[in-house]
Amino acid sequence: MAADDYARMLVRQHPLQRLPAPSRGASALLHTVGLCSFTYSFSYLVTNPNPVNDSYGWHLQYLTIIGLSLATITFAIALLADITLSRRLFAFKNWLSVASAPMECLITMLYWGLRAIDPKLVLPDWAPPLSRIADLSFHAAPSIALVTDLLFFSPPYTIAFLPALGLSGIIAFGYWLWIEQCYHYNNFYPYPIFTLLNTQQRIGLFAGSALLMTLSTGFLTWVYGVVNGTEQDARHTNGDVRFKERSGNIKGE
Repeated sequence: MAADDYARMLVRQHPLQRLPAPSRGASALLHTVGLCSFTYSFSYLVTNPNPVNDSYGWHLQYLTIIGLSLATITFAIALLADITLSRRLFAFKNWLSVASAPMECLITMLYWGLRAIDPKLVLPDWAPPLSRIADLSFHAAPSIALVTDLLFFSPPYTIAFLPALGLSGIIAFGYWLWIEQCYHYNNFYPYPIFTLLNTQQRIGLFAGSALLMTLSTGFLTWVYGVVNGTEQDARHTNGDVRFKERSGNIKGE
């Protein structure tokens, strides 16, 4: 890459973004590998059916699959941005990441935390056990992929605490309404823990999940600062990059 091309790339790229994105190099590779993992997860649901396949809501009754779907959309748009080098698609991917990355972190924490307490809280008796690879592809790979994308191929989050809490609350209580709708038709909950709780306890669980997702957003913002530094403005002088404090935005500008 010529020096002037590199300088123009830095002007377009947020000064804290560690690696070039959108790009047809490492960024595209990450998004391709991520999409391959997500595709494997969806194919596993079809090739290893259980009663949920034929129930109302299909596997979208599971927060895991809702999060996986949002992660897939996020990475599909990211890959299109890499291929076309579209800054508009890149900005759209960054907006989606504000929801998809913290949600996947929430899913990973809740699943492995509850499973450590008692696997029967998250794995119903009537469902066949997941293979180790499938378990990791559903409950670990998406969060790892999205956090990697955030830390190395994205500008920093700029969402404040209250908007993050509002977004998390909408997702948590929207999911609660959705599973109650599914229960009305199926007469079972996707996760056994929901059966063990009464209505007030389920409300508490979803409220706590919303708070945990908000804290995940804050934690990701903090980790981004540890890895990439605080928000700064880049000045280009004779090919050198110097920094001063400024506020960036999610579009990578």
